[in-house]
Amino acid sequence: MSFKFFDKLSRNFIELLNDKDDYNIIIMVKNEKSFTAHSNVLKCRSPYFCKELKNIIPNENSIKTITKPNISDKIFDSILKYIYGGIVDLENVETKFIFDLMVTADEFEIEELTQKLENLLIETQSSWLKSHFSLVYRSIFSRNSFKDLEKFCNDIVAKYPNLIFDAEDFTSLQESALVSLLKRDDLQLEEVIIWEYIIKWGIAQNPTLPVDLKEWNKGNFTTLKTTLQQCLPLIRYFHIPGTDVLKKIKPYKKILDKQLWEDLNQYLIDPDLPVKSIILPPRTILVQELPTRTTEPISTIITYEHVAEISSWIDRKSSTYSLTNTPYEFQLILRGSVNGFAPQTFWDTCHGHASTVVIIKVKGTEEILGGYNPLIWNGDVNNNKWENTNDSFIFSLKNGNLQNSILSRVKIPTNAILNICKSSQYMGGPYFGYGLYMCSPSSNFTLDNNCLCNNNSGHYEKPIRTTTDGFSIVDYEVFKVIKKTN
Repeated sequence: MSFKFFDKLSRNFIELLNDKDDYNIIIMVKNEKSFTAHSNVLKCRSPYFCKELKNIIPNENSIKTITKPNISDKIFDSILKYIYGGIVDLENVETKFIFDLMVTADEFEIEELTQKLENLLIETQSSWLKSHFSLVYRSIFSRNSFKDLEKFCNDIVAKYPNLIFDAEDFTSLQESALVSLLKRDDLQLEEVIIWEYIIKWGIAQNPTLPVDLKEWNKGNFTTLKTTLQQCLPLIRYFHIPGTDVLKKIKPYKKILDKQLWEDLNQYLIDPDLPVKSIILPPRTILVQELPTRTTEPISTIITYEHVAEISSWIDRKSSTYSLTNTPYEFQLILRGSVNGFAPQTFWDTCHGHASTVVIIKVKGTEEILGGYNPLIWNGDVNNNKWENTNDSFIFSLKNGNLQNSILSRVKIPTNAILNICKSSQYMGGPYFGYGLYMCSPSSNFTLDNNCLCNNNSGHYEKPIRTTTDGFSIVDYEVFKVIKKTN
């Protein structure tokens, strides 16, 4: 029989942490905030401290000092309390704090705490993880510890690859993250497009490579091959159409193994002949639950010309796309006249969707207003939450008396998008700063005049209406913007 008195032991060690008379370690964190600790405790609880303290020379008072300028005092205070007392207090803290604490725990090689926080985030804060996807994705791949979060994120990217591959900072993606995606059998991209992204990423890692491929020498191809040595074996070459092999693969054939290139050419001529190279299986294309195609127009409010114009704004093009080369599809996910005009319907339907366009038809005028949100709408917040992006914009489309469309890009990125707290979603719909928002105290956008374009908010570059009067709507639609893959 054994008795365990962990609560008392924990309290005693917390008291030891607060005892300033017998310490031999000082840890300096952000803003030169200092903490005192005891080397024996740190070494027993953290492999990081065990290794780090061996390399530090004590001062004349036998005190060793460790400097961690990138860690906040609140985060490190929680780390120390866990090390000494096995206690982590997460009451009334933001999800970002939990995430930062997890990353810091991993840095100190505190495996137990790291895994506990990782599981907590996945199980209870999935909406936050999705709405801060870029931060999460890049943070977890800077180390090799967060396997469950890696799977969580890669499950999302496999289904929605544009979140990463079409991001402006795609070429700064860590190699480990890229490799983990290429290993996925369910990555929803055509293989030749994956190849093009890989080439783009590899060239970006070597900015001295000539821009014109005709100017490349043998050394240039060797450089690219070395950079992509972890990626190239993961491409499903034998499932790329022959025309794409000639157009896209052949110009870079020098980065492929000679045997692979010979086998690929032979396979295109006679697929039944044996080859020496490994033929990876084709990627699994998921069955998408898309609405049945009809002859109905894309929208009851906007035209395909409007879609081309909005698409050009998304890509920051100086000229408008033609109808034949518009790179995006607008997939309808909500229509007020079908789904209803209650603000809560917007949050119930659009929660979790990224890259969306909201289109509004103003009652009593011919005005068509709207806004683009590149981020995820998050309807699972307990407090109103501003989201930061440089890529959102609001607009008024050419229609009726309006001879030219008006584009207004975000001016204050920290106030670009507002996710409304649960308790206010009965009256508050989508908010593009205060430049354009939909609100209805009566819970019906068509019944009162509380939708507004606030020309004086400063959140967006310029007003999209000539009046600041509130308005109600005739109809509104929300589209998911999807990058075409062909």
